[in-house]
Amino acid sequence: MRKTVNVLRMPTEVTSYIQTMQTIDSWQMQLTLNRTPNAKYVCVANVHMCMEAFDDPTFATILQTADMVLPDGRPIFWAQKLLGFKSAQQVHGPLLTIELLKHAQAQGITVGFYGSTQTVLDELVNKLKKDYQHLKIVCAISPPFRELTTEEDQQFSDQINQSGVQLLFVGLGCPKQERWMFEHKNKINCVMIGVGAAFDFLAGHKKMAPQWMRSLGLEWVFRLASEPRRLWKRYFKHNPRFLFYLGLQVFGRKY
Repeated sequence: MRKTVNVLRMPTEVTSYIQTMQTIDSWQMQLTLNRTPNAKYVCVANVHMCMEAFDDPTFATILQTADMVLPDGRPIFWAQKLLGFKSAQQVHGPLLTIELLKHAQAQGITVGFYGSTQTVLDELVNKLKKDYQHLKIVCAISPPFRELTTEEDQQFSDQINQSGVQLLFVGLGCPKQERWMFEHKNKINCVMIGVGAAFDFLAGHKKMAPQWMRSLGLEWVFRLASEPRRLWKRYFKHNPRFLFYLGLQVFGRKY
């Protein structure tokens, strides 16, 4: 039986890599048999996403509508444990992506990518073709970095559906990718997984934090050091408030 717990205003799945992959696998098999667009979408949550939902009720609704919200960030996983779910495990987005790609290659499941720049996508596809020679990559789309026209959006949706993709990895960044998946739930017939910066990591365009830093919940420090201009406002705005409001939630739950 699936378990969920609200971390502030964000519902999160209490799960594991194996359970997550089994659920996604069952969804993609069901959708393959269903020709009517009715996608499932998975959000991979960290502190940034949690606080976006805390600050924006509309975005909170998008996460509450999601078919699964995974504890990607170490602090989200710790929050689940503090809220009483001792069996909670972290499901790191980039590592989950790798496991899903391995599984897709073994089972002949078609995959696609939507988001990022054309350069990163090209590097990603080339690397995956070397690492997973039998992986079926059927689409790789880099949309413009602006609001799409209705015609453009329909063209991309048609391209995705016509490709026959079963697992679509979406790398538009939070909160854009979650909004896009929500808006396309009834336009696309596959399982969509919002993986944030995973495209950059897997393509070798950016470095992933070392395992010891991820284990200590310090991935944000590594990323901040790598991209200080882009990320400093996000981390200094969200991290202290997350700790404060989570403390209130834990205190209220216990006492």
